[in-house]
Amino acid sequence: MKVLIADKFEASGIDELTKIADEVICEPELKEAALTQKLAAFDPTVLIVRSTKVQPDQLSAAASLKLVIRAGSGYDTIDIGTAKEKGIKVANCPGMNAVAVAELAMGHVINLDRRISDNVADLRAHKWNKKGYAKARGLKNSTLGIVGMGRIGTELAKRALAFEMNVLWYDVVTDYQPLEHSNCRRTDLDALFRESDYISLHVPGTGDTKHLVNAGRLATMKSHACIINTSRAPVVDEAALTDALKVGTIRAAALDLYADEPAADAKEINSPLCDVPNVYGTHHIGASTEQAQLAVAEEAVRIVGEFKNTGEVLHCVNA
Repeated sequence: MKVLIADKFEASGIDELTKIADEVICEPELKEAALTQKLAAFDPTVLIVRSTKVQPDQLSAAASLKLVIRAGSGYDTIDIGTAKEKGIKVANCPGMNAVAVAELAMGHVINLDRRISDNVADLRAHKWNKKGYAKARGLKNSTLGIVGMGRIGTELAKRALAFEMNVLWYDVVTDYQPLEHSNCRRTDLDALFRESDYISLHVPGTGDTKHLVNAGRLATMKSHACIINTSRAPVVDEAALTDALKVGTIRAAALDLYADEPAADAKEINSPLCDVPNVYGTHHIGASTEQAQLAVAEEAVRIVGEFKNTGEVLHCVNA
């Protein structure tokens, strides 16, 4: 068995893979045509990626390719349909970065309330505005709406409840109750948008979730409310969000993802959202903690080991 890693991957994970596979190559810079060429030349059984896109050209390049692993939870960067047609299994590592993403989302909630990043920016510019920044509403007894109550949403709810917030949540899965707490209750999507002071998105990027946050839903929100998106960029209609922020339909937005996002090694971003003052953006770092990446690497190694030993694919998303 040969394994090609075409993205950043923990050294500990590479060491473990060398104990399982006959040959392991890690070349994080491989993208597009270069990845296609490497797949054809190396002909691996397993391909491991993180943010690298895997499209039909790549899936057709290696005759021996049997498994593609996304070292993360989402897998919309991989052409699932083509992989299935070619008999290539696709797996992900769900839940391994849930705490990391929830921590960032909670950090955004706190920052939106206290405007910490604005405080820092003004201080660095030698500006003093204690009067302006002393008007936070406070998080206690405010309402956080969580759209998507999977692993990440549940971890976020735990943190919000620790701040004595009320939690409303919505999920398409109807037959489970992830948390039992008097201040945490399920509701429908429309009510969540109307009643929440903060709304945090934790859904996959699919056709069903594209522009889930649109002009219509934004119009139903409280004028002081804020949107947080650490899930997938297409979940938010960026044009509608920009309009809503400019006219004051909602107060602010915190984003970790953007349409037409630049590559990880790019030096600049040209999103129109950069020029909207009440957008608080981070650099797609939701899952980027050492703890999360170690957990993801361990899970990817476990998937490879199980596949070699039994032929079974853990967390297969296109069976």
